[in-house]
Amino acid sequence: MVIATAPVRQAASIAPAPTPPKKAEAKALSFYYGSYQALKSVSMPLYDKKVTALIGPSGCGKSTFLRCFNRMHDLYPGNRYEGQIVLQPDNTNLLGASVDPIEVRMRISMVFQKANPFPKSIYENVAYGLRVRGESRRAVLDQKVEEALRNAALWDEAKDRLHQLAFNLSGGQQQRLCIARALATDPEILLFDEPTSALDPIATASIENLIDDLKSKVTILIVTHNMQQAARVSEYTAYMYLGELIEFDLTDTIFIKPKNKQTEDYITGRFG
Repeated sequence: MVIATAPVRQAASIAPAPTPPKKAEAKALSFYYGSYQALKSVSMPLYDKKVTALIGPSGCGKSTFLRCFNRMHDLYPGNRYEGQIVLQPDNTNLLGASVDPIEVRMRISMVFQKANPFPKSIYENVAYGLRVRGESRRAVLDQKVEEALRNAALWDEAKDRLHQLAFNLSGGQQQRLCIARALATDPEILLFDEPTSALDPIATASIENLIDDLKSKVTILIVTHNMQQAARVSEYTAYMYLGELIEFDLTDTIFIKPKNKQTEDYITGRFG
């Protein structure tokens, strides 16, 4: 008697997730504060609608690199860039001499380490960038202010006091207001420079949840000294040291199986 047997099924191979499109890319980027070279030929992609974290010890160049993306260094004399930061989809070199830094800052917004609301009302803080762009239509301003406050998870707390001073908000609310202000001009990239370092754990969790919500709308680059935070909020992580990019990869790879011994030593606390 012949017993029929089911054919042996081959295990399905799991294809790696496709690499997302690039929103921007640093190409051989160097930066000088006068004669001091703070960044040394850094090349790194920034993937569209993903969160990328920059980690590394103090003074390694994380914030310097971050601020190159919206030309913040232009505000101080003696600073100098080399290389390129190419923004997609229009293939624009953000560091090009013909590119207006003001327009760069409209396309790439920034949230700083410490909340810095302007001495204006909540409404006028959010509307500020729109007014700089020349927008004066009240209906448009009202719509964009509400939309930005909703996207920053602040609308329900602020809608009944839009014309009160922003300084009346709590620290965590002020930071979310600064995020709303950054979002109002519909930026393509949002830069965070240690946005929770001055906040308590509850406010920190609120900002981290907000970052998770925002990544479906905007590309995010965040500097953090908190490696647990980097692991929680980002899909990609870059480790920097002394102005050089040591390793860039998926966050899970960086924290579980880094390729570079120096990265491993930093992640495990043996260095830095």
